[in-house]
Amino acid sequence: MMFDRAMKLNSLSPCNSRSANRKRVGRGIGSGWGKTCARGHKGQKSRSGGFHKVGFEGGQMPLQRRLPKVGFSSRIGRVSSEVRLHELNTVNDDVIDIDSLKKANLVTKSTLFVKVMLSGEINKPVTLKGISVSKGAKAAIEAAGGQVED
Repeated sequence: MMFDRAMKLNSLSPCNSRSANRKRVGRGIGSGWGKTCARGHKGQKSRSGGFHKVGFEGGQMPLQRRLPKVGFSSRIGRVSSEVRLHELNTVNDDVIDIDSLKKANLVTKSTLFVKVMLSGEINKPVTLKGISVSKGAKAAIEAAGGQVED
């Protein structure tokens, strides 16, 4: 007796774990899904067409509306950074821009905007390019012999 090893579409069947029998409700007591058909007794959800929106609590104020809104994440804040004045001493370049601050690991790689704040002292003359500066930090940089360019 020879077995035909060629695969035919009409001989395919799903594996046992894959095909669970669907629940056929309303087919009598013996089926296990008779009488109320697993819907319980009475009420909107027991009837055909009984529909309610997700989160609906029968007219009571829903939970997602009872709880307060919390938090805010600024889009500009994700790409902005602040640098303290004394941290500029660690940068080796005389002309400091955003790229040199990234090389010195003072700001993250995703940073697009930087502002220098007055905190500590600077003891070398530096030139800032493309970086905004607070009023006090600008006075301290110019007092140390540096300058701020826009």
